[in-house]
Order: sequence, then C-alpha cells, then structure tokens
Amino acid sequence: MRTARLFNRNLVLRTLTALGLAGAALMASTAASAQAAEPKVLNVLNWADYIGPDTIAKFEKETGIKVRYDTFDSNETLHARLVAGRTGYDVVVPSSHFAKRQIEAGLFLPLDRALLPNWKNLDPALLEKLSESDPGNKHLVTWLWSFVTVGINVDKVKAALGSTPMPANALDLIFKPELAAKVKSCGIHVLDSASEVIPVAMIYAGKDGYSNNAKDYEAAAAVLRAARPNITRISSPGPINDLAQGQICVSLGYAGDFNIARQRAAEGKTGQNIQALIPPTGATLFFDTMAIPKDAKHPKNAHAFINFIMRPEIHAALTNQVFYGNPNSASKPFVKPELASNPVIFPPAAELKKMAMPKALDNNARRLQTRTFTNFKANTK
Repeated sequence: MRTARLFNRNLVLRTLTALGLAGAALMASTAASAQAAEPKVLNVLNWADYIGPDTIAKFEKETGIKVRYDTFDSNETLHARLVAGRTGYDVVVPSSHFAKRQIEAGLFLPLDRALLPNWKNLDPALLEKLSESDPGNKHLVTWLWSFVTVGINVDKVKAALGSTPMPANALDLIFKPELAAKVKSCGIHVLDSASEVIPVAMIYAGKDGYSNNAKDYEAAAAVLRAARPNITRISSPGPINDLAQGQICVSLGYAGDFNIARQRAAEGKTGQNIQALIPPTGATLFFDTMAIPKDAKHPKNAHAFINFIMRPEIHAALTNQVFYGNPNSASKPFVKPELASNPVIFPPAAELKKMAMPKALDNNARRLQTRTFTNFKANTK
C-alpha cells in the first residue's frame, strides 16, 4: 500500500514538475521576447552636473538608443520617487547608504551579469566596500565616488578672518560661532540634505556619524544650533557657480563639486581661488551608484547603458569632466595625470582610512536624523 501511494505521489510530482518547467520555459521565452522587443528608449535620472557633455551623445550614436536624461537634487528626493513607484526611469543614481534600504524594500531589479561584460573592470576593493550596502553586489554599480567636506574661497575667507589665523579644522569655519561670525559676511552654505549634514555634525561632536543612539543626535543638534545664525544658505545641489564667482566663501558640500568650481573659476578667469579642505577628524565617504528600478520599462537598454559607463575610457572621461573618483581599475591610464594625482579626487590611503563609510540607520535613527535637520533648517530646538 505504501509503495503504491509513493508511486502515485511520484507520478503526480513528475507531472507537476514537467508542467512547471514547461511553464517556466514559456515565461522565460515570453520575457526574453519582450526584452528583445524593447523600443530604443532609455530614461535616466541622475544628480545635476554629474556627467560629461558628450557621454549621452556617444551612447546614443553607438547604440541607437534615445536617452531622456533628467536630474534630481538630493537622496531624499530620489527616495520619495522610488517609494511612490512608477518613476518612469530605467536607471537611477542613488547614494549607496540610501540604496541599501531601497534594495531591502525590493525597489530595484537584480543586475544580469551576462549583460555586463565590463564588470571585470571594477576595482575589487571598492566592490567589497559597496557590498556593505549591496550584499553580493547584485543590484548596484558605482557611478562615481567622493566625500562630503569643506570648500572655501581662500582669499575671501582670509580677508574675512583678518588677523585671525585659518583654523586647523576647516569645519570650525562653519561650526565654531566666533569664526563663522567673521566669514558670514562672504556667505556660508551647507547642503540641504539630512543624510549628508547630520553625520558631519555628529563626527565634529566626537560621535559616530551613523549612530543609532539618540544621545548622539542631541550632540549634533547642539553643534547645528550654535552654527545656524551664521549660515546664510541651505541648498542642494551645492553652489558650484556661486563659489566660482565669489558669491559664497565657505561651503559644506561634495569634494567633487569644489573641484568643478575651481575649474570653472579658472576657465572663467574670475580670479577666485577655490580649495577643498579635508578636516583632520575625517570626512564622510559616499558612493553614487547606478541601479535599475523594479518598474523600469527598458531593463535591457539600462544594462547596455551601465555596461557602456563601465568601459575604462568612459569612466575615465567622467572623472576628467566632473572631477570625482571612479571605481574602474582599468580607467587609470585614461585619467588626466593632474587629476589622478589630485588628493581631493583620489585621497591618499591615510586620509581614506579616517573617512567614515555610510551605514544604514534603523528606523528610529532615520527619524531622529530627519527631525534634527528639520529643526536646524527652521532654526528651532
């Protein structure tokens, strides 16, 4: 009796398995056909001032794929769009610490490595760092990377300080009221982003920038409360052109943006000397990454674009154009020598060691981070 039941059960299982395999094959065939039939269209959402002037044109010429390229101003803005769904985009560029929770929420499609032969060019050490946000490197490819730090207009800051010497820690120009009050006259800016500003304030206060401890957010709030009266602008993206034209003299922003401002000042012959300064307490790293939203209508085209960016000469061209570090080991021969040796683009190992790698926060810490920043902007307790 047990043998007969086992035989019948096995027969049923074999039949169901065969049907399942046939169904899976049919689904795979249908998906492949749909993917193969993708129209020659790609929708990309990236940060502002973050691509070469001919990057899109080269991709369009080589592939025949027409690109709609839009920009956003903060991780918070992108996150809200992803959570709402129906983004209308095929490639987006979140920072890795935001992408971690977006991956956990199932907002991205897994990458198909078979469509990414240029993956071999990526730096294994940077892939390992990125895996802290994307276990197994299944969803993200680094676009470019840099860190949040202080950029200054050297001559204007020195003039505003008068006989007061430049502080050893550039963050004192923002967070130390007696110094900030002096440079307020030429303009102090900070990014309009809780996830960028709060970790810097926490590190300045001697805390872990990505802490889940409520007391640490109180310390950051105290730093920001003291600084708020002297801050003249809170905005994202960073004031690249205003720095280049001398309308802002101190900014808490992205190191790469300060390199762009320096270049624009030189090209425009504005006479402004822009420098990025790395605080002795370290800065906060960030990796901006390419990902494919789960509702992408052109995933095959998205893979083609990501693979195109990972070509050594293309990744190098991004660094050469926007002055941010790239994750592509094979790109080094194509990076301009003066940029390859620039410590604000590729920081020395000793500086990198001091920099904080973003970590995902628990839900309560995220609320504390947002509330602390909201109160700072509103100049309330």
